[in-house]
Amino acid sequence: MAIELLSPAGDMERLHMSLAYGADAVYLAGLEFGMRSFAGNFSAQELRQAVELCRSRGVKVHVTCNAMPRSDEISRLPEWLELLEELAVDAAIVADVGVLSLLKRHAPHVRAHISTQASVCNYAAAQAWYDLGASRVILARELSLEEIALIRSRTPAGLELEAFGHGAMCVSYSGRCLLSNYMTGRDANRGECAQPCRYRYALVEEQRPGEYFPIGEDEGGAYVLNSRDMCMIDHIPELMEAGISSLKIEGRAKSAYYAGIVTGAYRQAIDAAQAGKPLHPLWRAEVDKVSHRPYSTGFYFGQPGQHTGDSRYLRDWQVMAVVVSCGGDGRALCTLRNKFALGDELELAGPGLIPASFRVEELFDGEGAPLREARKPQMPLRLRLPVQAPPLSVLRRKAVGL
Repeated sequence: MAIELLSPAGDMERLHMSLAYGADAVYLAGLEFGMRSFAGNFSAQELRQAVELCRSRGVKVHVTCNAMPRSDEISRLPEWLELLEELAVDAAIVADVGVLSLLKRHAPHVRAHISTQASVCNYAAAQAWYDLGASRVILARELSLEEIALIRSRTPAGLELEAFGHGAMCVSYSGRCLLSNYMTGRDANRGECAQPCRYRYALVEEQRPGEYFPIGEDEGGAYVLNSRDMCMIDHIPELMEAGISSLKIEGRAKSAYYAGIVTGAYRQAIDAAQAGKPLHPLWRAEVDKVSHRPYSTGFYFGQPGQHTGDSRYLRDWQVMAVVVSCGGDGRALCTLRNKFALGDELELAGPGLIPASFRVEELFDGEGAPLREARKPQMPLRLRLPVQAPPLSVLRRKAVGL
Protein backbone atom coordinates (compact mmCIF):
# COMPACT_ATOMS: atom_id res chain seq x y z
CA MET A 1 0.00 0.00 0.00
CA ALA A 2 1.38 3.40 -1.02
CA ILE A 3 1.69 5.98 1.75
CA GLU A 4 1.82 9.74 1.21
CA LEU A 5 4.68 11.76 2.71
CA LEU A 6 3.18 15.02 4.00
CA SER A 7 5.71 17.70 4.94
CA PRO A 8 5.51 21.11 6.67
CA ALA A 9 5.78 24.40 4.81
CA GLY A 10 5.77 27.23 7.31
CA ASP A 11 6.87 29.76 4.69
CA MET A 12 8.23 29.85 1.14
CA GLU A 13 11.77 28.84 2.15
CA ARG A 14 10.53 25.80 4.04
CA LEU A 15 8.19 24.96 1.17
CA HIS A 16 11.12 24.87 -1.26
CA MET A 17 13.05 22.56 1.09
CA SER A 18 10.16 20.14 1.57
CA LEU A 19 9.66 19.96 -2.20
CA ALA A 20 13.35 19.50 -2.97
CA TYR A 21 13.76 16.67 -0.45
CA GLY A 22 10.85 14.56 -1.66
CA ALA A 23 7.45 15.48 -0.18
CA ASP A 24 4.38 14.06 -1.90
CA ALA A 25 2.23 16.78 -0.31
CA VAL A 26 2.74 19.83 1.88
CA TYR A 27 0.59 21.56 4.46
CA LEU A 28 0.67 25.28 5.00
CA ALA A 29 -1.49 28.15 6.24
CA GLY A 30 -2.66 31.62 5.39
CA LEU A 31 -2.28 34.57 7.72
CA GLU A 32 -5.46 33.61 9.58
CA PHE A 33 -7.36 30.49 10.66
CA GLY A 34 -4.30 28.19 11.06
CA MET A 35 -2.88 26.61 14.22
CA ARG A 36 0.67 27.97 13.94
CA SER A 37 0.55 31.74 14.34
CA PHE A 38 4.33 31.99 14.69
CA ALA A 39 5.20 30.20 11.47
CA GLY A 40 5.84 32.60 8.58
CA ASN A 41 2.64 31.54 6.80
CA PHE A 42 1.41 32.76 3.41
CA SER A 43 -0.37 35.84 2.16
CA ALA A 44 -2.98 35.35 -0.56
CA GLN A 45 -0.42 36.18 -3.25
CA GLU A 46 2.20 33.91 -1.72
CA LEU A 47 -0.33 31.10 -1.52
CA ARG A 48 -1.04 31.53 -5.22
CA GLN A 49 2.68 31.23 -5.95
CA ALA A 50 3.00 28.22 -3.64
CA VAL A 51 0.15 26.37 -5.33
CA GLU A 52 1.60 27.05 -8.79
CA LEU A 53 5.01 25.79 -7.66
CA CYS A 54 3.58 22.63 -6.11
CA ARG A 55 1.42 21.93 -9.14
CA SER A 56 4.49 22.17 -11.38
CA ARG A 57 6.14 19.50 -9.20
CA GLY A 58 3.09 17.21 -8.95
CA VAL A 59 2.84 17.87 -5.20
CA LYS A 60 -0.46 18.34 -3.37
CA VAL A 61 -1.27 21.35 -1.20
CA HIS A 62 -3.24 21.11 2.05
CA VAL A 63 -4.21 24.44 3.65
CA THR A 64 -4.85 24.55 7.40
CA CYS A 65 -8.09 26.18 8.55
CA ASN A 66 -8.09 24.36 11.86
CA ALA A 67 -8.25 27.15 14.43
CA MET A 68 -11.56 27.46 16.25
CA PRO A 69 -12.91 30.78 14.90
CA ARG A 70 -15.04 33.11 17.01
CA SER A 71 -18.29 34.46 15.63
CA ASP A 72 -16.70 37.78 14.68
CA GLU A 73 -14.16 35.90 12.53
CA ILE A 74 -16.61 33.69 10.68
CA SER A 75 -17.66 36.53 8.38
CA ARG A 76 -14.10 36.67 6.95
CA LEU A 77 -13.86 32.93 6.33
CA PRO A 78 -16.00 32.59 3.15
CA GLU A 79 -13.69 34.93 1.19
CA TRP A 80 -10.66 32.84 2.21
CA LEU A 81 -12.40 29.57 1.32
CA GLU A 82 -13.43 30.97 -2.05
CA LEU A 83 -9.76 31.75 -2.72
CA LEU A 84 -8.88 28.13 -1.94
CA GLU A 85 -11.55 27.06 -4.43
CA GLU A 86 -10.20 29.46 -7.06
CA LEU A 87 -6.66 28.17 -6.59
CA ALA A 88 -7.86 24.55 -6.64
CA VAL A 89 -5.90 23.56 -3.56
CA ASP A 90 -6.19 19.87 -2.86
CA ALA A 91 -7.55 20.00 0.69
CA ALA A 92 -8.44 22.21 3.62
CA ILE A 93 -7.66 20.99 7.14
CA VAL A 94 -10.58 21.86 9.44
CA ALA A 95 -11.51 21.09 13.03
CA ASP A 96 -14.81 22.94 13.47
CA VAL A 97 -18.07 21.57 12.09
CA GLY A 98 -19.18 25.09 11.17
CA VAL A 99 -16.01 25.61 9.15
CA LEU A 100 -16.65 22.29 7.41
CA SER A 101 -20.15 23.48 6.49
CA LEU A 102 -18.77 26.73 5.08
CA LEU A 103 -16.09 24.83 3.18
CA LYS A 104 -18.73 22.70 1.47
CA ARG A 105 -20.65 25.81 0.51
CA HIS A 106 -17.84 28.13 -0.59
CA ALA A 107 -15.19 25.66 -1.80
CA PRO A 108 -17.12 22.58 -2.93
CA HIS A 109 -14.19 21.12 -4.90
CA VAL A 110 -11.69 21.35 -2.03
CA ARG A 111 -11.43 18.13 -0.06
CA ALA A 112 -12.07 18.30 3.68
CA HIS A 113 -9.45 16.84 6.00
CA ILE A 114 -10.40 16.74 9.67
CA SER A 115 -7.67 18.09 11.93
CA THR A 116 -6.06 16.23 14.80
CA GLN A 117 -7.62 19.02 16.91
CA ALA A 118 -10.93 17.17 16.47
CA SER A 119 -9.47 14.25 18.48
CA VAL A 120 -10.68 11.47 16.19
CA CYS A 121 -9.84 8.38 18.23
CA ASN A 122 -12.54 5.84 17.28
CA TYR A 123 -14.24 4.50 14.18
CA ALA A 124 -17.62 6.04 15.03
CA ALA A 125 -16.14 9.55 15.04
CA ALA A 126 -14.27 8.85 11.80
CA GLN A 127 -17.47 7.55 10.19
CA ALA A 128 -19.44 10.59 11.37
CA TRP A 129 -16.98 13.01 9.77
CA TYR A 130 -17.07 10.93 6.58
CA ASP A 131 -20.86 11.12 6.56
CA LEU A 132 -20.55 14.92 6.85
CA GLY A 133 -18.38 15.04 3.75
CA ALA A 134 -14.80 14.61 4.96
CA SER A 135 -12.44 12.63 2.75
CA ARG A 136 -9.73 12.23 5.40
CA VAL A 137 -9.35 12.27 9.17
CA ILE A 138 -6.07 13.17 10.85
CA LEU A 139 -6.04 10.84 13.80
CA ALA A 140 -5.44 11.82 17.41
CA ARG A 141 -1.80 11.34 18.37
CA GLU A 142 -2.84 9.32 21.42
CA LEU A 143 -3.76 6.22 19.37
CA SER A 144 -1.87 2.95 19.20
CA LEU A 145 -1.20 1.06 15.97
CA GLU A 146 -3.72 -1.55 17.09
CA GLU A 147 -6.41 1.10 17.53
CA ILE A 148 -5.61 2.61 14.13
CA ALA A 149 -5.92 -0.79 12.48
CA LEU A 150 -9.34 -1.22 14.09
CA ILE A 151 -10.48 2.19 12.82
CA ARG A 152 -9.26 1.24 9.35
CA SER A 153 -11.18 -2.03 9.43
CA ARG A 154 -14.43 -0.35 10.52
CA THR A 155 -14.51 2.66 8.18
CA PRO A 156 -15.12 3.05 4.42
CA ALA A 157 -12.17 2.47 2.12
CA GLY A 158 -12.83 5.93 0.66
CA LEU A 159 -11.96 7.59 3.97
CA GLU A 160 -8.23 8.27 4.20
CA LEU A 161 -6.38 8.06 7.51
CA GLU A 162 -3.54 10.47 8.22
CA ALA A 163 -1.24 10.20 11.23
CA PHE A 164 1.74 12.09 12.60
CA GLY A 165 4.99 10.18 12.23
CA HIS A 166 7.58 12.67 13.37
CA GLY A 167 7.94 15.85 15.40
CA ALA A 168 6.89 17.54 18.60
CA MET A 169 4.32 15.99 20.90
CA CYS A 170 1.99 17.78 23.31
CA VAL A 171 1.33 16.95 26.96
CA SER A 172 -2.34 17.80 26.46
CA TYR A 173 -4.86 15.61 24.67
CA SER A 174 -4.50 16.30 20.92
CA GLY A 175 -3.09 19.71 21.75
CA ARG A 176 -6.26 21.06 23.35
CA CYS A 177 -4.67 22.93 26.24
CA LEU A 178 -5.52 26.01 28.33
CA LEU A 179 -2.24 26.26 30.24
CA SER A 180 -0.63 28.75 27.85
CA ASN A 181 -3.78 30.89 27.79
CA TYR A 182 -3.95 30.95 31.58
CA MET A 183 -0.28 31.71 32.19
CA THR A 184 0.63 33.99 29.29
CA GLY A 185 -2.59 35.04 27.57
CA ARG A 186 -1.51 33.20 24.41
CA ASP A 187 -4.17 30.70 23.36
CA ALA A 188 -2.84 27.31 22.27
CA ASN A 189 -6.14 26.60 20.53
CA ARG A 190 -5.57 29.60 18.28
CA GLY A 191 -2.01 28.74 17.30
CA GLU A 192 -0.22 30.90 19.88
CA CYS A 193 1.07 28.36 22.42
CA ALA A 194 3.95 29.59 24.61
CA GLN A 195 4.71 25.98 25.66
CA PRO A 196 4.65 26.56 29.44
CA CYS A 197 4.49 22.77 29.80
CA ARG A 198 8.22 22.79 29.06
CA TYR A 199 9.15 25.32 31.75
CA ARG A 200 11.19 24.27 34.76
CA TYR A 201 8.95 24.33 37.84
CA ALA A 202 9.54 24.60 41.60
CA LEU A 203 7.33 24.97 44.69
CA VAL A 204 6.78 28.27 46.48
CA GLU A 205 5.32 28.28 50.00
CA GLU A 206 2.79 31.05 50.70
CA GLN A 207 4.69 32.45 53.72
CA ARG A 208 8.06 32.36 51.95
CA PRO A 209 7.65 34.38 48.72
CA GLY A 210 10.70 34.25 46.50
CA GLU A 211 12.01 31.09 48.17
CA TYR A 212 11.93 28.20 45.73
CA PHE A 213 11.84 24.53 46.67
CA PRO A 214 12.93 22.04 44.01
CA ILE A 215 10.48 19.26 43.23
CA GLY A 216 12.79 17.09 41.18
CA GLU A 217 14.51 13.93 42.25
CA ASP A 218 17.91 15.50 41.65
CA GLU A 219 19.54 18.85 40.99
CA GLY A 220 18.18 18.83 37.45
CA GLY A 221 14.78 20.07 38.58
CA ALA A 222 11.33 18.89 37.49
CA TYR A 223 9.74 18.91 34.07
CA VAL A 224 6.66 16.85 34.88
CA LEU A 225 4.63 18.26 31.97
CA ASN A 226 7.35 17.89 29.34
CA SER A 227 7.17 15.50 26.39
CA ARG A 228 9.63 13.88 24.04
CA ASP A 229 9.50 14.25 20.27
CA MET A 230 8.01 11.51 18.13
CA CYS A 231 10.13 9.53 15.68
CA MET A 232 8.65 6.62 13.71
CA ILE A 233 11.26 6.34 10.97
CA ASP A 234 12.12 2.79 12.10
CA HIS A 235 8.48 1.68 11.90
CA ILE A 236 7.16 2.70 8.49
CA PRO A 237 6.13 -0.89 7.60
CA GLU A 238 3.99 -1.07 10.78
CA LEU A 239 2.29 2.24 9.92
CA MET A 240 1.55 0.98 6.44
CA GLU A 241 0.20 -2.31 7.76
CA ALA A 242 -2.12 -0.45 10.15
CA GLY A 243 -3.69 1.27 7.15
CA ILE A 244 -2.25 4.79 7.28
CA SER A 245 -2.78 6.70 4.02
CA SER A 246 -0.55 9.66 4.84
CA LEU A 247 2.42 10.10 7.19
CA LYS A 248 2.69 13.65 8.50
CA ILE A 249 5.86 15.41 9.65
CA GLU A 250 5.18 18.03 12.32
CA GLY A 251 7.12 21.28 12.09
CA ARG A 252 5.67 24.31 10.27
CA ALA A 253 7.34 26.53 12.87
CA LYS A 254 10.70 24.73 12.59
CA SER A 255 13.65 25.56 10.36
CA ALA A 256 13.96 25.04 6.62
CA TYR A 257 16.89 22.72 7.36
CA TYR A 258 14.63 20.60 9.58
CA ALA A 259 11.93 20.47 6.88
CA GLY A 260 14.40 19.32 4.25
CA ILE A 261 16.49 16.81 6.20
CA VAL A 262 13.55 15.10 7.94
CA THR A 263 11.57 14.97 4.70
CA GLY A 264 14.55 13.45 2.92
CA ALA A 265 15.05 10.81 5.60
CA TYR A 266 11.41 9.77 5.58
CA ARG A 267 11.40 9.78 1.78
CA GLN A 268 14.12 7.13 1.89
CA ALA A 269 12.30 5.20 4.65
CA ILE A 270 8.97 5.11 2.81
CA ASP A 271 10.57 4.16 -0.50
CA ALA A 272 12.51 1.37 1.19
CA ALA A 273 9.41 0.06 2.97
CA GLN A 274 7.36 0.08 -0.21
CA ALA A 275 10.14 -1.83 -1.98
CA GLY A 276 10.28 -4.36 0.87
CA LYS A 277 13.82 -3.32 1.82
CA PRO A 278 15.30 -2.35 5.20
CA LEU A 279 16.17 1.28 5.86
CA HIS A 280 19.88 2.01 5.60
CA PRO A 281 21.23 3.21 8.98
CA LEU A 282 22.65 6.40 7.47
CA TRP A 283 19.11 7.66 6.78
CA ARG A 284 18.06 6.85 10.32
CA ALA A 285 21.05 8.89 11.48
CA GLU A 286 19.78 11.93 9.56
CA VAL A 287 16.90 12.61 11.97
CA ASP A 288 19.47 12.92 14.76
CA LYS A 289 21.18 15.72 12.84
CA VAL A 290 18.31 18.19 13.21
CA SER A 291 17.34 20.10 16.33
CA HIS A 292 15.09 17.82 18.40
CA ARG A 293 14.17 16.68 21.87
CA PRO A 294 14.80 13.07 22.91
CA TYR A 295 12.83 10.74 20.64
CA SER A 296 10.13 8.21 21.42
CA THR A 297 7.52 6.33 19.40
CA GLY A 298 4.66 8.23 21.03
CA PHE A 299 1.60 6.11 21.79
CA TYR A 300 1.93 3.77 18.80
CA PHE A 301 3.17 0.83 20.87
CA GLY A 302 1.31 1.68 24.06
CA GLN A 303 1.74 4.24 26.82
CA PRO A 304 5.13 5.97 26.39
CA GLY A 305 5.57 6.59 30.11
CA GLN A 306 6.35 9.79 32.00
CA HIS A 307 9.28 11.87 30.77
CA THR A 308 10.80 14.11 33.44
CA GLY A 309 13.89 15.29 31.59
CA ASP A 310 14.40 18.93 30.66
CA SER A 311 12.98 20.54 27.55
CA ARG A 312 16.28 21.47 25.93
CA TYR A 313 16.73 20.67 22.28
CA LEU A 314 19.58 18.48 21.06
CA ARG A 315 21.42 20.68 18.57
CA ASP A 316 24.51 18.78 17.56
CA TRP A 317 24.83 20.05 13.98
CA GLN A 318 25.02 23.51 12.43
CA VAL A 319 24.21 24.51 8.86
CA MET A 320 27.22 26.32 7.42
CA ALA A 321 26.03 27.02 3.86
CA VAL A 322 23.30 26.17 1.34
CA VAL A 323 24.01 25.19 -2.27
CA VAL A 324 22.65 27.51 -4.96
CA SER A 325 24.13 25.68 -7.94
CA CYS A 326 26.79 23.07 -8.63
CA GLY A 327 28.58 21.82 -11.73
CA GLY A 328 29.48 18.27 -12.62
CA ASP A 329 32.98 18.80 -11.24
CA GLY A 330 31.59 19.66 -7.79
CA ARG A 331 32.38 23.36 -8.05
CA ALA A 332 29.48 25.03 -6.26
CA LEU A 333 28.02 28.44 -5.59
CA CYS A 334 26.63 28.61 -2.04
CA THR A 335 25.24 31.14 0.41
CA LEU A 336 26.76 31.32 3.88
CA ARG A 337 24.84 30.61 7.08
CA ASN A 338 27.63 30.24 9.68
CA LYS A 339 31.31 31.09 9.35
CA PHE A 340 33.89 28.49 8.38
CA ALA A 341 37.41 28.53 6.98
CA LEU A 342 39.92 26.76 4.80
CA GLY A 343 40.85 23.38 6.23
CA ASP A 344 37.57 22.90 8.11
CA GLU A 345 35.84 19.51 7.97
CA LEU A 346 32.25 19.77 6.70
CA GLU A 347 29.56 17.31 5.66
CA LEU A 348 27.47 17.59 2.51
CA ALA A 349 23.82 16.45 2.61
CA GLY A 350 21.15 16.95 -0.02
CA PRO A 351 18.15 15.54 -1.86
CA GLY A 352 18.92 11.90 -2.56
CA LEU A 353 22.61 12.34 -1.67
CA ILE A 354 24.44 10.00 0.64
CA PRO A 355 25.96 12.36 3.24
CA ALA A 356 29.67 12.89 2.54
CA SER A 357 32.39 14.43 4.69
CA PHE A 358 35.07 16.58 3.09
CA ARG A 359 37.77 19.12 3.90
CA VAL A 360 37.49 22.67 2.54
CA GLU A 361 40.56 22.84 0.29
CA GLU A 362 39.67 26.02 -1.60
CA LEU A 363 37.34 28.91 -0.83
CA PHE A 364 36.38 32.00 -2.85
CA ASP A 365 33.88 34.82 -2.59
CA GLY A 366 31.13 35.27 -5.16
CA GLU A 367 33.46 37.18 -7.49
CA GLY A 368 36.15 34.52 -7.35
CA ALA A 369 38.54 36.25 -4.95
CA PRO A 370 40.27 33.77 -2.60
CA LEU A 371 39.20 33.65 1.05
CA ARG A 372 40.76 32.19 4.17
CA GLU A 373 37.46 32.40 6.02
CA ALA A 374 33.84 33.10 5.07
CA ARG A 375 32.22 35.22 7.77
CA LYS A 376 29.34 37.37 6.50
CA PRO A 377 25.91 35.65 6.69
CA GLN A 378 24.18 35.22 3.32
CA MET A 379 27.34 36.12 1.40
CA PRO A 380 27.87 34.17 -1.85
CA LEU A 381 30.89 31.89 -1.85
CA ARG A 382 32.42 29.25 -4.07
CA LEU A 383 34.12 25.98 -3.19
CA ARG A 384 34.54 22.44 -4.47
CA LEU A 385 32.22 19.74 -3.11
CA PRO A 386 33.00 16.00 -3.13
CA VAL A 387 30.14 15.29 -5.57
CA GLN A 388 27.74 17.26 -7.73
CA ALA A 389 25.00 18.48 -5.39
CA PRO A 390 21.51 19.69 -6.32
CA PRO A 391 20.29 23.14 -5.25
CA LEU A 392 19.24 23.39 -1.59
CA SER A 393 21.78 20.81 -0.50
CA VAL A 394 23.42 21.86 2.77
CA LEU A 395 26.93 22.00 4.16
CA ARG A 396 26.92 21.31 7.88
CA ARG A 397 29.31 20.72 10.74
CA LYS A 398 29.04 18.97 14.06
CA ALA A 399 28.71 21.73 16.62
CA VAL A 400 31.21 22.08 19.44
CA GLY A 401 30.00 23.07 22.88
CA LEU A 402 26.28 23.20 22.03
